[in-house]
Amino acid sequence: MEPSKPSNPLLSLSTVIHQHCLRLGAEFSARVSDTTRFLAGNFPPPSRLRLAPSPPFASVSQPKQTANTANLSSEHVAKALAGTAVYTVSNSDNEFVLISDPNGAKSIGLLCFRQEDAEAFLAQVRLRRRELRSQAKVVPITLDQVYMLKVEGIAFRFLPDPVQIKNALELKSADVRSGFDGVPVFQSDQLIVKKKSKRYCPVYFQKEDIEKELSKVSRASRGPGLSQHIMVGSLEDVLKKMEISEKNSGWEDLIFIPPGKSHSQHIQEITKA
Repeated sequence: MEPSKPSNPLLSLSTVIHQHCLRLGAEFSARVSDTTRFLAGNFPPPSRLRLAPSPPFASVSQPKQTANTANLSSEHVAKALAGTAVYTVSNSDNEFVLISDPNGAKSIGLLCFRQEDAEAFLAQVRLRRRELRSQAKVVPITLDQVYMLKVEGIAFRFLPDPVQIKNALELKSADVRSGFDGVPVFQSDQLIVKKKSKRYCPVYFQKEDIEKELSKVSRASRGPGLSQHIMVGSLEDVLKKMEISEKNSGWEDLIFIPPGKSHSQHIQEITKA
């Protein structure tokens, strides 16, 4: 069955509305902070968890020797993100509703990994913007579309799934109160796929998905020791590393698996496309 393709809420970049809602931005910024810190009480501001100097994923940590020094193109990076949807709020013309950052210096688009968080954002928009009460709506947009808009200079902020933040912190043996910098992603060397002449290194947005995949690989990957085969990084750091990496370095093999899908299913879909 052909996978559904979320519509692009930016039908016309030239008419993107800049809703400078300072109060909305400040209030929702607090909601974002609360969610990403996975609050269980009143905790101090989160500290930032930085990846080690080496790449977060061991499977791509050893560059291949090559004479080709060209970096990965934006199109290649975007293609690796294809198929995964995030959610935002648009008006009736499918234009992003942007919010101001807390100091009002710039406007940003808020992208939620959970639809329920986008619905909460929508409720705040309707509360503060009377003219949008009947027009605003939650819409999906794929990460490859988001990435290409970012390349064009559109500013975004991701709102991760708080459950996955908790999962990532547990894998890092970090205190939940310390917070996590970015959108958690998960990878394992045991799930690298070679199909014909192509090598795929799956990256997952949900710990539950990668655990399910690992449980199929071998009995050694089952049970309490399953987590030792999982590495954690942030989407933002991985994308930055891809952008500055050369072709044939191994980073071009990364492919991001949409939540709820197996890597075999997703790879089959993109190869057919």
